[in-house]
Amino acid sequence: MATLKELVKKPGILSPGHRLCAGCTAPTLVRQVLMAVDTPVVIGNATGCLEVSTTIFPQTAWRCSWIHNAFENAAATASGVEAAYKSLKRQGKIKDEFRFITFGGDGGTYDIGLQSLSGAMERGHHMLYVCYDNGAYMNTGIQRSSATPRGADTTTSPAGEKVPGKPANRKDLTAIMAAHNIPYVAQVSPSHWNDVVTKVKKALDCGGAAFINAIAPCHRGWRYPIEDGIEMARLAVDTCYWPLFEVVNGEWKLTYKPREKKPLVEFLKPQGRFKHLFAPENEHIIKEMQEQVDRNWEALLKRCGEA
Repeated sequence: MATLKELVKKPGILSPGHRLCAGCTAPTLVRQVLMAVDTPVVIGNATGCLEVSTTIFPQTAWRCSWIHNAFENAAATASGVEAAYKSLKRQGKIKDEFRFITFGGDGGTYDIGLQSLSGAMERGHHMLYVCYDNGAYMNTGIQRSSATPRGADTTTSPAGEKVPGKPANRKDLTAIMAAHNIPYVAQVSPSHWNDVVTKVKKALDCGGAAFINAIAPCHRGWRYPIEDGIEMARLAVDTCYWPLFEVVNGEWKLTYKPREKKPLVEFLKPQGRFKHLFAPENEHIIKEMQEQVDRNWEALLKRCGEA
């Protein structure tokens, strides 16, 4: 694999000058994903922060073929483009080897776009879908999504006297995608660029449908200092809230094991959206969240043959 110095010399497919928030981790993640691309690429983009901030008419930050779709059908459109490409290639009208990547936030992936994503994966299109999970509908006002963790204070699950933030646990979308029995599924974090680039290369070359779920901290919705985005992503990994693993043809493999598993509170405390959980009457929620993380981590270790 190329070194980081070599990778940053590659022409950027996502250019500077977009309107994503200062400190946003989504463009960092997208650049890491695109560093793994060595062929012409077609990008699909569901409605979301990344889409609205990189394509303000009449400008675009994308230096490649790019398609915007609504929340619900980005994966369906990308699969149609991939099918058309295969047909044109069979007819000899296209010679180049293309790759197809779709980006969607958690709202457009976990919720509104889940049906089209599931269909595209089940049909086995040779495409990679990348979900950047910032844990809410950030570009429309920080409403909760099914990726929002339990206890988070959002505009549609506000913490107050009656309800201590979102009452439900987040959906395990990565496991749902693995249950589709597609060739490649993985979970990544922009705090571990080498892991991201390695997994994207595997996904693009797996010969079929691939899905990667990436945590993408949002300082506006999570309410932490603007410069701490990558540190938040790292804490998510080191507390095992967001473990790094891959599922290759059904085989689960851990790709990073923290030397010291940190307590979940180190991930929660810097975030304003969890501030209310540290009140004495809500501390039991933190304890239950830690127990949930511990159960998930132990189950993952068993799946990966590490326990």
